Amino acid sequence: MKFAYFVLPHVGGTYSVFKSLRSGLADYGIDVRWLGICEDGYELPAAMREENSLGQLLKMPASLAEGACAKRMAEAIESGGFDGVIINVLGDRLQTNIARYLPEHILRILVVHNITPGTYAAARSIRDYAHATIGVSERCCADLIERYGFPADRTYAIANSVDTAGFSEKARHRVRPGPQLRALFVGRIEDASKGVLWLREILDGLPETVSLTVVGDGPDMRKLKRRLASHWKRVDYFGAVPPARIPAIMTEHDVLLMPSRYEGLPMTLIEAMAAGCVPVVSHIRGVTDTVVESGKNGILFPVGNYTAAANAVSRLHQDRDLLERMSVAAREAVPRRYSIERMADHYYDVIKSAMTERPRLPPVLDIDGWSIPAGLRPGLRTYVPLPLKNWLRVVRERL
Repeated sequence: MKFAYFVLPHVGGTYSVFKSLRSGLADYGIDVRWLGICEDGYELPAAMREENSLGQLLKMPASLAEGACAKRMAEAIESGGFDGVIINVLGDRLQTNIARYLPEHILRILVVHNITPGTYAAARSIRDYAHATIGVSERCCADLIERYGFPADRTYAIANSVDTAGFSEKARHRVRPGPQLRALFVGRIEDASKGVLWLREILDGLPETVSLTVVGDGPDMRKLKRRLASHWKRVDYFGAVPPARIPAIMTEHDVLLMPSRYEGLPMTLIEAMAAGCVPVVSHIRGVTDTVVESGKNGILFPVGNYTAAANAVSRLHQDRDLLERMSVAAREAVPRRYSIERMADHYYDVIKSAMTERPRLPPVLDIDGWSIPAGLRPGLRTYVPLPLKNWLRVVRERL
């Protein structure tokens, strides 16, 4: 059996999920290959060139209409001998919408990675053309069923996995922290989802003996550096780093700061715990509270409450025995709950069920009449000013 996983190789969570899923499903005789769309002239980053052997680039001329690109993609899926596709909702508009046009014998599995209204609207627009839908957290799954009409018998919660071997090995050699507490942020430097600009307020509430390392890059990096300028002596910026360096970096730090407004299932959180880096993270219902048992293997704080975040870090700074107990508890929690084998087992069950029962779906659409449904087009939320949108996100989570 052969499946196409829609993604372009990159340094990030979605491609890491592909690698884990490919590895895990191979034990069941399922060959998972990545399939990505790009413009003519695009080449994989140097660090990703070796990934060419695991998938295929579909290069499209910039002048080609979207419908014509969709035809090429459908033909590549057919000629590639794929039995099914795994579609990351909103990973790419064309690749999301193709679910409505693929031949009936191609199994279509949707994966919803986030809890935003835009992501849900996109998923809803292709819901009826999916044989199964997977939400990466309990929150995703529940929202899809309760608020967006997804069938309960074909909608599942399956957490993404972490290859814990590298993190666990590094964690064995953790050094007990000295007088300075080493805090860490890892992720895309973007405020709307990650809440990175709150890092200044968190540092404002902490003593000078707490340092911060920022790993990652993104559109709000300049803003973040300006906001943290007064703390320049205790902030280091590593920029984007290869995934292979992440386990060592996490092992060298004591606390992970994650002040996100929203998440689907943050891989960084799970990786940090595997490395024994104690998480201090936003309480996002059905997401972070399913990973962190607050007070035991990390600390949750209300979204946007940077004072509570600073107080949590201060508590760990002052009580090193508590920090050590939480570090050990975090390391122990991850392998049994987020292993590659566990994720692959669940995906295989979904695939087996869908192949066996083959739920009846509406007739596929004629690709010559390619169109974009409303859920995949910009909606009114696109025009809401960002400060108001961010405020609404905080209010939603706190309520």
